[in-house]
Amino acid sequence: MSRSKEQGGDGIDRSDKSLRLHGSIARDLGIAIVTGEYPPGHVLSSELDFAERNQISRTAYREAIRILAAKGLVESRPKAGTRITDPSRWHILDPDVLAWTFAGEPSVTAINDLFELRMIIEPAAAELAAKRRNGAQLAQMGHALEEMAKHTLASPLGQAADQAFHTTVLKATGNAALIALASTISAAVRWTTIYKQRKRKLPRDPLPDHRVLFDAVANGDGPGARTAMHRLIELALADIDLPERQ
Repeated sequence: MSRSKEQGGDGIDRSDKSLRLHGSIARDLGIAIVTGEYPPGHVLSSELDFAERNQISRTAYREAIRILAAKGLVESRPKAGTRITDPSRWHILDPDVLAWTFAGEPSVTAINDLFELRMIIEPAAAELAAKRRNGAQLAQMGHALEEMAKHTLASPLGQAADQAFHTTVLKATGNAALIALASTISAAVRWTTIYKQRKRKLPRDPLPDHRVLFDAVANGDGPGARTAMHRLIELALADIDLPERQ
C-alpha cells in the first residue's frame, strides 16, 4: 500500500504540511475507501494495531475515523470494529469525498451524476443571479475572469479563479439554500476540470463561454444567463467525451 494504511511503516504523505496528522490519515483512508481498495463491509484494523503499525498515536487514528464516520464512509461498533459502509450512505457531495473520488479513477456514472446536478442547479442560479447581483459580486466575477485569462485552466491559479467565478454566481442569488451548495459545486467544477486534463490538454478555451455568462448577469438578462450557463456546462461535459446517459 502506498499510503498510511494498514500494512505498516510511516507511509503518510506529508507533501501538504497544512494538514494535521489525523486529517492526512483520514484522507488516505478515504481515498482507499471511495476508490474501492477497501470494499463495503471491510473491517479496518483496530485502533491499537493501526497506531502501532504506522507509528502514530491512537488519538490521531481515532480522530481520523471520526472524520470518516461524519462523512458516512465508516461506522464503528463496540466489539465489531470499524466497518466500511455501503456507498448509499456516503456523503458523496462532501468536497473532501469528491476530492478522494477523483484521486482515483471516478466512474462514468459518477461524473455524469455531477454534471446532471450542475445542469439542474447552476442555470437556474445564474438566472436568479442576473436579477439579484450587486456591484461587489460583479467585480468579483470580473476579477475571476481576469485571473482565468491570465493563468488558464491548466494551472491551479486558473482553476481557483474558475471556482471563485461559479461560487460567486451562487452567492449572487441571495438564496441561502443555493449558497449552501457553493462548496459542492465549486469542488465539482475543480475536479472535473482537472480530470479532463489528465490525458490531454483542454480541447478548447472555455473563457469565452464564461464571458458570455458574465455579460448576461451584468446586464440583468436572466433568461440569457440561464442559457449561457446551460451551454457552458454542456460544453464542459462534451470536453470529457463521456458516453451519453440514456
